[in-house]
Amino acid sequence: MDQPGVESEGLRVRVGLLTREYPPDVYGGAGVHVEFLARELRPLVDLEVHCWGEGRGVGVVRHRPWSALDTANDALRTFSVDLAMAAGLEGRELVHSHTWYANLAGHVAKMLYGVPHVVTAHSLEPLRPWKAEQLGGGYALSSWAERSAIEAADAVIAVSGAMRADILGCYPALDPAKVHVVHNGIDTSLYRPDRSTDVLARIGIDPGRPYVLFVGRITRQKGVPQLLRAVRDIDPAVQVVLCAGAPDTPEIDREFRELFEELSRVREGVHWIPQMLPRADVIQLLTHATVFACPSVYEPLGIVNLEAMACGTPVVASRVGGIPEVVEDGKTGLLVDLDDDFESGLARALDEIVGDRETARRMGEAGRERAVGEFGWDAVARRTVRLYEQILKPS
Repeated sequence: MDQPGVESEGLRVRVGLLTREYPPDVYGGAGVHVEFLARELRPLVDLEVHCWGEGRGVGVVRHRPWSALDTANDALRTFSVDLAMAAGLEGRELVHSHTWYANLAGHVAKMLYGVPHVVTAHSLEPLRPWKAEQLGGGYALSSWAERSAIEAADAVIAVSGAMRADILGCYPALDPAKVHVVHNGIDTSLYRPDRSTDVLARIGIDPGRPYVLFVGRITRQKGVPQLLRAVRDIDPAVQVVLCAGAPDTPEIDREFRELFEELSRVREGVHWIPQMLPRADVIQLLTHATVFACPSVYEPLGIVNLEAMACGTPVVASRVGGIPEVVEDGKTGLLVDLDDDFESGLARALDEIVGDRETARRMGEAGRERAVGEFGWDAVARRTVRLYEQILKPS
């Protein structure tokens, strides 16, 4: 069967993929998404990635904020990158933007060159009001950029069914027929169990004791303070490993540090890794974790849960957004309602899995099987190219 966009079409569509994060500068789930989507799109389309950074490589153009705005609000600096991206997109037949950091570039390119614009929504500004703490008045600008781009887009990709509902709820002017669900993916040949223990030894984790693992940014969205309070009450024999960095604001950074120091005073085996670890190190930590914790208060899908599952580790996560579309409650992990009892519920769920090694093993195996069978990046790319073709050649 012909691959879409290649033999079946003869000529490959020229696509501009727009993103803030791109290797080697990937710090969140949206960056992971773009990295692997781009890898799978390259054989299918003529792809040019526009991202933040310095320099230019094969198929990649990097842009930095204008130096005249070095002391300006981050939203204004972002817009300067978006304008530079838009200027570099001449000759592309379709543009595809990811996150508000690049949405304005796609919107401007659509107007400037008369080409279709596809938006992948990884999160929504109206559902992240805490960003006003990070961006100040820039939050109004980021919200305006996202709304303008989404409402004018030729298609919007939601990374989960829950995300599609959120998009239509936040932007009721948007035609529902334009919103398509394409789940995030996982490279299960890369994310697979690693039984080595050198990374554990380097960090000081005792491989003979169970541990709870968190991997994510220090932000209100990821629920890190709630997790730090919850693990005070779990089995004292359990270690806690926090791969947590890139705080959104000095305030959340200070709150995290205070909670971490308080936790370290009342229990042993609490490890904090603030720097971004190489992917191979994270895979080893995921493999050996007894349970992975995802206490997000908002999560359109949560690639990190797929990464944990692909490494054979059960997940305890909040029952929000698209997480239930990934983590099967009672089969690949446990889901906890985000209510007034959330922190106690997290502690109970973590203890339940840690206290039953056979259940943990069974959930881990089921998680790996689900990740392999349902979330491959090749399928994500094929669905994305089919959407491009529908837009460019409507029936």
